[in-house]
Amino acid sequence: MKLYTIGFTQKSAREFFELIKKNEIELLIDIRLNNVSQLAGFAKGKDLEYFLTEICNCKYVHDDLFAPTKELLEDYRAKKTSWDKYEEIFSNIIKGRNLVERFKKLYTKSEKVCLLCTEPTAKQCHRRLVAEYLKDNMEGVEIIHI
Repeated sequence: MKLYTIGFTQKSAREFFELIKKNEIELLIDIRLNNVSQLAGFAKGKDLEYFLTEICNCKYVHDDLFAPTKELLEDYRAKKTSWDKYEEIFSNIIKGRNLVERFKKLYTKSEKVCLLCTEPTAKQCHRRLVAEYLKDNMEGVEIIHI
């Protein structure tokens, strides 16, 4: 399975949807805690679902079980928590959520799955941590950050 990750910040709608089409993404899993923010632009949940279906023939699902807790996200944004500490805390959170079983049960019917979050790159984004956790705990997962 190819597990892609993408962030929508600093991308135009054209660039975002072209990347989804070019990589033939079959299922996009929105792993943001909040997918209805006014700042999300074209990436608001209901709009995104429509655009992905119509433009890319891609399914959409929002699954916040793969997201950080509200408290962790707020502490990181307020700079009360460093990135290193965030990684440590979030890694412990996802270990306790049984994400591998959930992912296998719900999302492995597709060969090209993409995890969506906000950050422009995966370097300091929880989508990278989720992707790496899934790869480390499932066979045959290849991660591609787009």
